[in-house]
Amino acid sequence: MSTPEIPTPAKCTADFCLIPMGTSSPSVSAQIADVQRLIEKSGLKYTMHSAGTTLEGPWDRVYQVIGQAHTMLHQQGIVRIQTDIRTGSRTDKAQTAEDKVNKVRQLLGNE
Repeated sequence: MSTPEIPTPAKCTADFCLIPMGTSSPSVSAQIADVQRLIEKSGLKYTMHSAGTTLEGPWDRVYQVIGQAHTMLHQQGIVRIQTDIRTGSRTDKAQTAEDKVNKVRQLLGNE
């Protein structure tokens, strides 16, 4: 099978931390707020946390939104952006990020 014939997974969970570099201030909260507004408009399920955001949805759409966040910030004059992404997919069952957290909370509650 050639590379173009291999499909991407139908769904994924991607935890990403986008870091604008070389800004005039050490604070990047305004840029992160802009990214959150973009994510809200995307229609994807998401959870913002202190070190990034977890996106859930179709693989191609999740990665498209992360790419759009880069483009949006580049258009604001930020010339360098570093993003760490941790992505997971599974085919045995449907599971959300919230499901994963709730399972651990359930186990902790049994102690």
